[in-house]
Amino acid sequence: MGLNFGTEAGQTRLDEDEIEGLLLYSVTTRGELDEFEQENIERAVIWTLGRTLPAERLFSEEFVRQLHVRMFGDVWAWAGKFRSTDKNLGIDKWHIASALKALLDDALYWHAHAVYPPDEVAIRFKHRLVSIHCFPNGNGRHSRLIADVVASNLYGQPPFSWGARMPASSERVRSTYMQALRTADAGDVGPLVAFARS
Repeated sequence: MGLNFGTEAGQTRLDEDEIEGLLLYSVTTRGELDEFEQENIERAVIWTLGRTLPAERLFSEEFVRQLHVRMFGDVWAWAGKFRSTDKNLGIDKWHIASALKALLDDALYWHAHAVYPPDEVAIRFKHRLVSIHCFPNGNGRHSRLIADVVASNLYGQPPFSWGARMPASSERVRSTYMQALRTADAGDVGPLVAFARS
Protein backbone atom coordinates (compact mmCIF):
# COMPACT_ATOMS: atom_id res chain seq x y z
CA MET A 1 0.00 0.00 0.00
CA GLY A 2 2.91 2.34 0.63
CA LEU A 3 1.26 4.23 3.49
CA ASN A 4 3.52 5.16 6.37
CA PHE A 5 1.64 4.84 9.68
CA GLY A 6 2.73 6.07 13.07
CA THR A 7 5.88 7.95 12.21
CA GLU A 8 5.36 11.07 14.33
CA ALA A 9 6.42 11.23 17.97
CA GLY A 10 3.74 9.74 20.19
CA GLN A 11 2.01 7.80 17.42
CA THR A 12 1.50 4.06 17.40
CA ARG A 13 3.11 2.18 14.54
CA LEU A 14 0.81 -0.33 12.85
CA ASP A 15 1.99 -3.82 11.96
CA GLU A 16 1.44 -5.17 8.44
CA ASP A 17 -1.52 -7.34 9.49
CA GLU A 18 -3.13 -4.30 11.12
CA ILE A 19 -2.61 -2.24 7.97
CA GLU A 20 -4.36 -5.03 6.05
CA GLY A 21 -7.42 -4.24 8.22
CA LEU A 22 -7.97 -1.04 6.24
CA LEU A 23 -11.49 -1.22 4.81
CA LEU A 24 -11.01 1.59 2.28
CA TYR A 25 -9.09 0.33 -0.72
CA SER A 26 -9.15 3.72 -2.44
CA VAL A 27 -6.88 5.31 0.19
CA THR A 28 -3.44 6.05 -1.24
CA THR A 29 -2.06 8.74 1.09
CA ARG A 30 -1.90 9.43 4.81
CA GLY A 31 -3.88 12.62 4.19
CA GLU A 32 -6.75 10.65 2.62
CA LEU A 33 -6.71 8.21 5.52
CA ASP A 34 -6.84 11.10 8.00
CA GLU A 35 -9.85 12.57 6.18
CA PHE A 36 -11.79 9.28 6.24
CA GLU A 37 -10.95 8.74 9.91
CA GLN A 38 -12.02 12.31 10.74
CA GLU A 39 -15.39 11.81 8.99
CA ASN A 40 -15.91 8.62 11.00
CA ILE A 41 -14.91 10.40 14.24
CA GLU A 42 -17.32 13.26 13.55
CA ARG A 43 -20.17 10.77 13.20
CA ALA A 44 -19.11 9.25 16.54
CA VAL A 45 -19.17 12.69 18.18
CA ILE A 46 -22.72 13.24 16.88
CA TRP A 47 -23.68 9.81 18.24
CA THR A 48 -22.46 10.80 21.72
CA LEU A 49 -24.36 14.11 21.78
CA GLY A 50 -27.48 14.15 23.87
CA ARG A 51 -26.98 10.63 25.20
CA THR A 52 -27.76 10.01 28.83
CA LEU A 53 -25.37 7.37 30.07
CA PRO A 54 -25.14 6.36 33.71
CA ALA A 55 -21.64 5.99 35.13
CA GLU A 56 -21.99 2.19 35.14
CA ARG A 57 -22.52 2.23 31.37
CA LEU A 58 -19.98 4.93 30.58
CA PHE A 59 -17.26 3.25 32.65
CA SER A 60 -17.68 -0.17 31.05
CA GLU A 61 -15.57 -2.24 28.67
CA GLU A 62 -18.56 -2.44 26.36
CA PHE A 63 -18.76 1.36 26.02
CA VAL A 64 -14.98 1.74 25.61
CA ARG A 65 -15.07 -0.76 22.74
CA GLN A 66 -18.30 0.58 21.25
CA LEU A 67 -16.99 4.15 21.11
CA HIS A 68 -13.84 2.96 19.30
CA VAL A 69 -16.03 1.14 16.76
CA ARG A 70 -18.12 4.28 16.30
CA MET A 71 -14.93 6.30 15.72
CA PHE A 72 -13.07 3.91 13.41
CA GLY A 73 -15.42 1.09 12.34
CA ASP A 74 -15.95 2.42 8.81
CA VAL A 75 -12.18 2.58 8.28
CA TRP A 76 -10.56 -0.33 10.16
CA ALA A 77 -11.71 -3.96 10.46
CA TRP A 78 -10.11 -4.19 13.92
CA ALA A 79 -11.98 -1.20 15.40
CA GLY A 80 -13.11 -1.99 18.94
CA LYS A 81 -10.87 -5.06 19.23
CA PHE A 82 -8.03 -5.08 21.73
CA ARG A 83 -4.63 -5.14 20.09
CA SER A 84 -2.88 -8.49 19.76
CA THR A 85 0.61 -7.05 19.33
CA ASP A 86 2.88 -5.06 21.59
CA LYS A 87 3.55 -1.46 20.58
CA ASN A 88 6.02 1.32 21.23
CA LEU A 89 3.36 2.72 23.60
CA GLY A 90 1.11 1.06 26.14
CA ILE A 91 1.22 -1.98 28.35
CA ASP A 92 1.87 -5.60 27.36
CA LYS A 93 -0.98 -6.90 25.18
CA TRP A 94 -1.76 -9.69 27.66
CA HIS A 95 -2.56 -7.18 30.43
CA ILE A 96 -4.99 -4.94 28.52
CA ALA A 97 -8.24 -6.51 29.78
CA SER A 98 -7.19 -6.58 33.44
CA ALA A 99 -5.70 -3.06 33.37
CA LEU A 100 -8.84 -1.70 31.74
CA LYS A 101 -11.03 -3.47 34.32
CA ALA A 102 -8.99 -1.91 37.14
CA LEU A 103 -9.32 1.54 35.53
CA LEU A 104 -13.08 1.18 35.06
CA ASP A 105 -13.51 0.10 38.69
CA ASP A 106 -11.36 3.03 39.86
CA ALA A 107 -13.33 5.51 37.74
CA LEU A 108 -16.64 4.25 39.16
CA TYR A 109 -15.23 4.71 42.66
CA TRP A 110 -13.91 8.22 41.86
CA HIS A 111 -17.33 9.20 40.57
CA ALA A 112 -19.41 7.58 43.33
CA HIS A 113 -17.28 9.08 46.12
CA ALA A 114 -16.42 12.46 44.49
CA VAL A 115 -12.72 11.68 44.96
CA TYR A 116 -11.69 14.29 42.37
CA PRO A 117 -13.34 17.30 40.73
CA PRO A 118 -15.21 16.45 37.49
CA ASP A 119 -12.48 17.66 35.10
CA GLU A 120 -9.89 15.65 36.97
CA VAL A 121 -12.00 12.47 36.87
CA ALA A 122 -12.31 12.81 33.09
CA ILE A 123 -8.61 13.58 32.58
CA ARG A 124 -7.35 10.87 34.95
CA PHE A 125 -9.56 8.40 33.10
CA LYS A 126 -8.27 9.65 29.73
CA HIS A 127 -4.64 9.48 30.83
CA ARG A 128 -4.81 5.94 32.17
CA LEU A 129 -6.83 4.76 29.18
CA VAL A 130 -4.29 6.09 26.68
CA SER A 131 -1.48 4.63 28.82
CA ILE A 132 -3.05 1.18 28.46
CA HIS A 133 -3.35 1.68 24.68
CA CYS A 134 -6.15 -0.86 24.20
CA PHE A 135 -6.35 -0.72 20.42
CA PRO A 136 -3.93 -0.99 17.50
CA ASN A 137 -4.39 2.72 16.74
CA GLY A 138 -6.57 5.74 17.51
CA ASN A 139 -5.99 5.55 21.27
CA GLY A 140 -5.22 9.24 21.74
CA ARG A 141 -8.25 10.46 19.81
CA HIS A 142 -10.42 7.81 21.50
CA SER A 143 -9.27 8.75 25.00
CA ARG A 144 -9.82 12.47 24.32
CA LEU A 145 -13.37 11.86 23.06
CA ILE A 146 -14.22 9.61 25.99
CA ALA A 147 -12.95 12.34 28.36
CA ASP A 148 -15.27 14.79 26.60
CA VAL A 149 -18.16 12.34 27.03
CA VAL A 150 -17.36 11.91 30.73
CA ALA A 151 -17.16 15.68 31.26
CA SER A 152 -20.33 16.53 29.34
CA ASN A 153 -22.52 13.47 29.88
CA LEU A 154 -21.69 12.64 33.47
CA TYR A 155 -20.96 16.10 34.86
CA GLY A 156 -22.73 18.56 32.56
CA GLN A 157 -19.44 20.32 31.77
CA PRO A 158 -18.52 21.58 28.30
CA PRO A 159 -16.27 19.30 26.24
CA PHE A 160 -12.56 20.00 26.53
CA SER A 161 -10.84 22.29 24.01
CA TRP A 162 -7.58 20.28 23.96
CA GLY A 163 -5.35 23.29 23.34
CA ALA A 164 -7.54 24.80 20.62
CA ARG A 165 -7.47 28.20 22.34
CA MET A 166 -3.69 28.26 22.64
CA PRO A 167 -2.12 31.05 20.56
CA ALA A 168 0.44 28.76 19.01
CA SER A 169 1.28 26.59 16.05
CA SER A 170 0.03 23.01 15.83
CA GLU A 171 3.59 21.81 16.59
CA ARG A 172 3.64 23.86 19.80
CA VAL A 173 0.20 22.60 20.83
CA ARG A 174 1.30 18.98 20.25
CA SER A 175 4.54 19.58 22.15
CA THR A 176 2.64 21.06 25.10
CA TYR A 177 0.22 18.11 25.04
CA MET A 178 3.03 15.54 24.94
CA GLN A 179 4.82 17.29 27.83
CA ALA A 180 1.59 17.32 29.86
CA LEU A 181 1.20 13.58 29.20
CA ARG A 182 4.76 12.93 30.42
CA THR A 183 4.10 15.00 33.55
CA ALA A 184 0.92 12.97 34.14
CA ASP A 185 2.97 9.78 33.66
CA ALA A 186 5.08 11.02 36.58
CA GLY A 187 1.95 11.43 38.74
CA ASP A 188 0.93 15.08 38.24
CA VAL A 189 -2.22 15.45 36.09
CA GLY A 190 -2.51 19.20 36.74
CA PRO A 191 -0.80 20.31 33.49
CA LEU A 192 -2.89 17.84 31.47
CA VAL A 193 -6.11 19.20 33.01
CA ALA A 194 -4.93 22.74 32.26
CA PHE A 195 -4.02 21.83 28.68
CA ALA A 196 -7.39 20.13 28.13
CA ARG A 197 -9.18 23.37 29.06
CA SER A 198 -6.78 25.67 27.15
